[in-house]
Amino acid sequence: MKAIAITQAAQAGNNLEFLSEITLPEPVATGHDLLVEVKAISVNPVDTKVRAGFNADQPRILGWDAVGIVVATGEAVTLFKPGDEVWYAGSLTRPGSNSEFQLVDERIAALKPTSIDNASAAALPLTAITAWEMLFDRLGIAEKGNENDVLLIVGAAGGVGSILTQLARKLTNITVIGTASRPQSQKWVAELGAHHVIDHSKPLAEELARVGVKNVTHVASLNHTEQHYSQLIDVLAPQGKLALIDDPETLDARPLKVKSISLHWEFMFTRSMFETSDIIEQNRLLTRVATLIDQGVLKTTLGEHFGTINAANLKRAHELIETNRAVGKIVLEGF
Repeated sequence: MKAIAITQAAQAGNNLEFLSEITLPEPVATGHDLLVEVKAISVNPVDTKVRAGFNADQPRILGWDAVGIVVATGEAVTLFKPGDEVWYAGSLTRPGSNSEFQLVDERIAALKPTSIDNASAAALPLTAITAWEMLFDRLGIAEKGNENDVLLIVGAAGGVGSILTQLARKLTNITVIGTASRPQSQKWVAELGAHHVIDHSKPLAEELARVGVKNVTHVASLNHTEQHYSQLIDVLAPQGKLALIDDPETLDARPLKVKSISLHWEFMFTRSMFETSDIIEQNRLLTRVATLIDQGVLKTTLGEHFGTINAANLKRAHELIETNRAVGKIVLEGF
């Protein structure tokens, strides 16, 4: 089968040139695994981080978002059959989705939405899982609840922010404030349903005051947490909650004490990496999201379609992701 993999570590600087097409044997499904013929993928910041940090002897297939068709199942599979169209974000510990065929545990996959095409669906699994877990599991916001609370989403125009804004707006009663720094991204966040859009390149307290808000009760910090950290503490109300997904070099939790602010990390690969007892929750979560899409409650966060799945197009996608200026998700489709 064809696959696109990172084949060498960086010799000096960026290793993007070593993102190359390789040929591998088609994998065999056993146990809880589905063998999926990959039809569409999307590119996430995790793809670029794993590529940049690659330092191994064997090529590594990247990619952690896919839509495809089940072509074979392991002997323990009970949820799917050959011919089913599925979507998933895969596992960080296994070969990725930038290949013609991929193995994925049935418990972290679900039937794809029927109302949207493969490319539109491929934009969503990883970010939907991340956003759902962050909103409901980490920040503890309740469906149809939190009507007196305010959620600040830092980086609301990106992949996670795009679906988090929708989930918070459509499924809860919390006031949603999204940040974006450019007219294009601000327009996108407003169209996704944020009550207010502010500019994170300006002082956050001043921007919140501009829309009539003094304090927020919840913060979802999706990028540049180090840059905004002290400001986030300032604008959080006492006993507020701060959740993040990025990777600060360092994070001093002591300033959170006087306000009793709780700190939460979201990492959607935790369940698959550790095969937690509740790993099936990602199947249920993606099933629920698919239903919400088919009901018209949520919409795809596809930003740009970069064409077929090949090394050249993946390199372009990685380059754009690394600028931190992508709006929505970058999708590739077909080999």
